Amino acid sequence: MAMTQTQLLHELEPVVAVELDRHNAMAKEWFPHEYVPWSEGRDFDGVYGGEAWQESDSKIPEVARVSLIVNLLTEDNLPSYHHEIASTFGRDGAWGTWVHRWTAEEDRHGTAIRDYLTVTRAVDPVALERARMAHMEQGFQSEYGTMLQQLAYVSFQELATRISHRNTGKASGDEGCERLLARIAADENLHMLFYRNLLKAAFELDPNQTMRAVTDVVTTFQMPGSGMDGFARKSLIIANEGIYDLRLHLDDVLMPVLRQWAVFDKTGLDGDGEKAREELSAFLAKTDATAARFVERREERRARAAARQ
Repeated sequence: MAMTQTQLLHELEPVVAVELDRHNAMAKEWFPHEYVPWSEGRDFDGVYGGEAWQESDSKIPEVARVSLIVNLLTEDNLPSYHHEIASTFGRDGAWGTWVHRWTAEEDRHGTAIRDYLTVTRAVDPVALERARMAHMEQGFQSEYGTMLQQLAYVSFQELATRISHRNTGKASGDEGCERLLARIAADENLHMLFYRNLLKAAFELDPNQTMRAVTDVVTTFQMPGSGMDGFARKSLIIANEGIYDLRLHLDDVLMPVLRQWAVFDKTGLDGDGEKAREELSAFLAKTDATAARFVERREERRARAAARQ
């Protein structure tokens, strides 16, 4: 019989404790203020009578600014994310210790990025604040109702966020921005390892139910910032630049994690588990074809643009 979510939470708690110890041993202490060039700051218009932001203030290309704003607004919804995982995993024992540790580490990311963008005048602070208010007022609620689905989702999402931060830093052409986002990406990678290893243990406890959870998440995956205003347009800009696109999502996020879980090598699945795996395989093949078409068309557009120049 399939295990209940409560049973799985209980059985996974020793694994959580081990992974928490591993995480704490690997995580490096760092301080957001050390990554911000405070000497570059100057007053904005308002109570201090400074100068209003103008686009010429920014040293960062527009596409990188778009990606930075998407990444920051996504980080801003941390209160909603904390509520989601605390409600799912609980606030007691090793689970609770992890929930609060994860939240504390994630909170650094939004603080550091916002300080950097404000001090360097990389983005319009008025537009950014209005976007933050609108996005946080909307909040975030996961569409996944089980603990296994939540674990599968964050395993992929943390890796996707790591890649997005790293590639955004490279696209910025700004040494300080790239250094900061690389530091944040290192945190995201450790978070991914924590969740990925937990779900690997869940496969040992209940392979059929876990396979179904993975398939459900892979086939419906959206980034947590998908509810922000203009997300589809912003995502297309980011994808066209190659910061984060479907090819990266498949090759650098989905497939590495699925290989770590050895989903296509699992034996002993029942009918439901095998059906979920077949659905997963079909979806991955379809996604691969779609990603190939997108990359081909993007290269054609770039070639035409180069020819015009």
